[in-house]
Amino acid sequence: MGEEGAYARFCATVDAASTVAGISDPSLLERIKTPERVHEVSIPLVRDDGRRELLTGYRVQHSSARGPYKGGIRYHPNVTVDEVKALAGWMSIKTAVVNIPMGGGKGGITVDPHLLSPRELESLTRAYTERIWRVIGPLVDIPAPDVNTDSRIMDWLADEYGRQSGLADPAVVTGKTVEHGGSLGRDKATARGGFDVLEAALNAAHEDLRGKRVAIQGYGNAGANAALLLQQAGAVIVAASDSTASLVAPDGLPVEELIAYKGRGAHFCDWTTFERKRADSPLYEDVDILVPAALEGQITAENAERVSARWIVELANGPTTPEADDVLARRGAHILPDILANAGGVVVSYFEWVQDLHSEHWLLEEVEARLAVVMRRAYDAVTALATEKGISMRLAAYAVALQRIAAAIREAEVAPRRSVSTMIL
Repeated sequence: MGEEGAYARFCATVDAASTVAGISDPSLLERIKTPERVHEVSIPLVRDDGRRELLTGYRVQHSSARGPYKGGIRYHPNVTVDEVKALAGWMSIKTAVVNIPMGGGKGGITVDPHLLSPRELESLTRAYTERIWRVIGPLVDIPAPDVNTDSRIMDWLADEYGRQSGLADPAVVTGKTVEHGGSLGRDKATARGGFDVLEAALNAAHEDLRGKRVAIQGYGNAGANAALLLQQAGAVIVAASDSTASLVAPDGLPVEELIAYKGRGAHFCDWTTFERKRADSPLYEDVDILVPAALEGQITAENAERVSARWIVELANGPTTPEADDVLARRGAHILPDILANAGGVVVSYFEWVQDLHSEHWLLEEVEARLAVVMRRAYDAVTALATEKGISMRLAAYAVALQRIAAAIREAEVAPRRSVSTMIL
């Protein structure tokens, strides 16, 4: 994203929702939109062949009004400060929508991790952590996985934080392996949260998932687990893509087989059993449900007319531009926006953080039950406002979040800051 990209879209949506949220003070609105801190770091990396490179990394701490900064770290060649600022802002909105006591942050390194060996990947992670460890911490800023990062990388980050700070505390980061303080259910949390929201929306519309045709754009963690959950509920996954190609099968794709295939590091462009199309093909397939689970800005004013799905479940961050929203709304599409639909990941990250702080270990059934309660409550609050005001789910979700963030800022101005809350939902 360029300088007029993702962050500008975030600010435009906040501006649009501010009237619904009843925020008329321009200075308060600017405070909500503007990151509290933006950290840019230079990261030295020694490659396996001895070459030395200098990479750029970021950690944007957007809002601590409602609690510690919370947000993932992504490794991608297109990472920019503009993108990370937008992602951090979306995290502030997201944590407020689901009403957990955390703020928003995000991090990233401009790199293609697929070109790194395992040793180089670990070295890069530790060098990045060495640069940012002073500005993160269990009660300050808690990173998590994002695009192209995983539990192994979070384990390295937590270990390096302990080495640098002298404080070995697993609560410094979430999304770790279970053996190193991670939570059961974290790997499927984003997909399961989106599934909970979709199920609630379908129930309200007197529909169910049986027989629904689904396309998944982005067969990473969130997309693949969403495919699995939807198939188990009776839906048919007719299209799925990774960054190289999409696979299309009108009678349904073998979801678990594709998960195993991707787990071996293979690419859809090399799969010969099914019809192969361009990587963006799932956006345009004739389906009932579309799940964008790739990167930002995938559905735009230029291609929205070609999107035929009646239900769009945004598991990616910012996959739909505001202009595309208008086109899809005219078509009668039901959009379950990212800041609600993909919030399951941060909810279970919060659960992991609570477990680490209190040296607890919750059963999977407990995690999933608590997640369902949080997601349904958030869906109900957003739906109620959308219905009352006659506005989109996205605008309603932002308005709900803005009201909560504004209230926290106002309260902090007239009262001493409270101790960090770890309420159990």
